[in-house]
Amino acid sequence: MCYTISCMASAPSSDDMFDEFLSQRGHDVDQSGWEESYNKKQCPDCGGLHESTAAQCSVCGWTPVR
Repeated sequence: MCYTISCMASAPSSDDMFDEFLSQRGHDVDQSGWEESYNKKQCPDCGGLHESTAAQCSVCGWTPVR
């Protein structure tokens, strides 16, 4: 007996689909906060890594929108 298993293409995550849906309708879906890399905060503008207590990027001066 032979069985064929079909492979499915990976679907975009639901967050990606939701962001795409909103952006197509004129909503701003930009993240306005720090990104995370391991246990550090990462600046979304320049990629600089900072301690979790940082409030401003010491590399480029970026601060999150509050």
